[in-house]
Amino acid sequence: MSNLLIKYVKAKAKDQREGLSTLGGFFGIFCNTLLCIFKFIVGSVSGSVSITADAINNLSDAGSSVVTIAGAKLSNKPVDEEHPFGHGRIEYISALVISFFIFLMGFELAKSSVEKIINPTEVKFNVWYLVVMIAAIFVKLYMAYFNNKLYKETDNINLKAVRQDSLNDCIATAAAIVAFLISSFTRFNIADGIIGLFVAVIIFMSGIDIVKDITGKLLGQAPDKELVENIERLMLEEDIIVGVHDLIVHDYGPNRIIASAHAEVPANADILEVHDVIDNVEKKISKELKIVICIHMDPIVIDDEEVDRYKSITQEILKSINEQYSFHDFKVVKGPTHTNLIFDLVVPYDKHKTSADILSEINKRFNEYDESIGLVITVEHSYV
Repeated sequence: MSNLLIKYVKAKAKDQREGLSTLGGFFGIFCNTLLCIFKFIVGSVSGSVSITADAINNLSDAGSSVVTIAGAKLSNKPVDEEHPFGHGRIEYISALVISFFIFLMGFELAKSSVEKIINPTEVKFNVWYLVVMIAAIFVKLYMAYFNNKLYKETDNINLKAVRQDSLNDCIATAAAIVAFLISSFTRFNIADGIIGLFVAVIIFMSGIDIVKDITGKLLGQAPDKELVENIERLMLEEDIIVGVHDLIVHDYGPNRIIASAHAEVPANADILEVHDVIDNVEKKISKELKIVICIHMDPIVIDDEEVDRYKSITQEILKSINEQYSFHDFKVVKGPTHTNLIFDLVVPYDKHKTSADILSEINKRFNEYDESIGLVITVEHSYV
C-alpha cells in the first residue's frame, strides 16, 4: 500500500517533495487520532497510567504531523525580497517543534510514572485491552516504516523525527503492556510507574539526538563528505585547475545549497581561457549537484624549480609535525639575507593547541633546517 500511495503522489503532485511530506503528515494524523481514541478508552477503563499517557502521546503525535505538513508547505515558498535564499530552513525549525513534542511526551510520562509510584492503583486485566495495545504497536511500526520510506525519498528531517517518534511509541506501548501484565498478575502495582519512568528516560534521550541533528543544520555544520568530494572532482577534471582550497558550503535548506571555492590555476595561463573554464565548471556543478557555486580564480606559480623546492621542503616539515596539515597560496619572496615563505596553513581543530603554539613549533622546525628562511603564515581551519 505504501508504494502505491508514494507512486500516486509522485504522479499527481506539482512538487514531489512537498507532496510526499504532506502525505506523511496526513497519514500520521489519521493513524494517531484512531490510536488516541482506542488507548484512552483502554487506559480509563483499566486504570493504567501508562496506557492513558500513551493515548495522550498519540494526540501530541497528531500535532507533530500537523507541524510536518506546515513545515513542508512553508519551506517550499518561493524566494522573496526579504528572503533571497528562500524559506527552506523553516523545515528545520518545524522539526525542532516536533522534538518539543517528544520532550513533552517524556516529561508527562515521567510525571505520571512518579505519581503512580507514590500512589499506586489497582490495574484490572482484560484480554481485549491487551489485543488493542499489541495492535497499536503494529500500527506504529508500520508508521515508522512508512515515514522512513518517505524520508529516504525526500530527505525531509521532519519525517525522520516523526519516524523516531513512532519507534519511541512502540517502546512506550511495549513497556505499558509489560507493566500492565505485571500489575495484573502479581499485584505489584508500582511496576507500572517504574517501567513508565524507564521509558521516559529513553524518550528524552531520543529527543536529545534529534535536537542535535537539527541544531547542527541551523548553526551550520560541516557539509556532507560526498558532496565535497564531488565538487572537488568536478573542478579538478579541468586540466587548467591544479588545486582546490577554501571550499565553503552554505545550507539554506533542502535543495538550497550555495558554495564558494578557490581554484588554483597557472599564473601564466591566459586569463580569458581560465575565466571561460571556471564559468563552465560552475554551470556543470550547478547542473549535476543542484547547487549554486561561485569559484574564485587563484593564480599560482608552477614549473619553477626554486618555488617547487621550497614547497617540497615546507610539505616535508609540516607533515613531520602533523600529517593533517596542508597549505595553499604558497609564495616565495627572496631577499639579500633571507627568503620569506608566505602561505596559508590549514590545520585540524585541536582544543589543546592554539594558533600561536602551532606557529611556534613550525618556526622552530624551519630554524633547525635553515635559519635564512622566514615564515609569513596565516593559520586557518577547513570549512569542510
